[in-house]
Amino acid sequence: MLTITQALHDQIVAHARQDHPDEACGVVAGPVGSGRPERFIPMLNAARSPTFYEFDSGDLLKLYREMDDRDEEPVVIYHSHTATEAYPSRTDISYANEPGAHYVLVSTADTDDAGPFQFRSFRIVDGEVTEEEVKIVEAYG
Repeated sequence: MLTITQALHDQIVAHARQDHPDEACGVVAGPVGSGRPERFIPMLNAARSPTFYEFDSGDLLKLYREMDDRDEEPVVIYHSHTATEAYPSRTDISYANEPGAHYVLVSTADTDDAGPFQFRSFRIVDGEVTEEEVKIVEAYG
């Protein structure tokens, strides 16, 4: 199960809305081993595409160095789908290389500016996709 604050949820959805019609992408980092998403890090979709996302390799290297310096890891890796449901595509599955991360997908398809938006979380390990419950909280206990 992914437990995430309302504020982080809202930041992810806002990023997806802002980048629409292109896919948005980013990371929510947290302390190593905690499983708790804390620091919202929106990234640039280097592909600038409505059907595909790609982290810029330089930005990604910088991010991983920064997380390492802060004793953080990627707890959530998110992106949006602009024309399809919030479910990992074959490409998404093939690029999923963080077995401990929650892969969050937000769909901006068939919505107006106010939503509603699909916000779903998955675990992707060795090509196996498992949807998990998302619990939204005001703050971590």
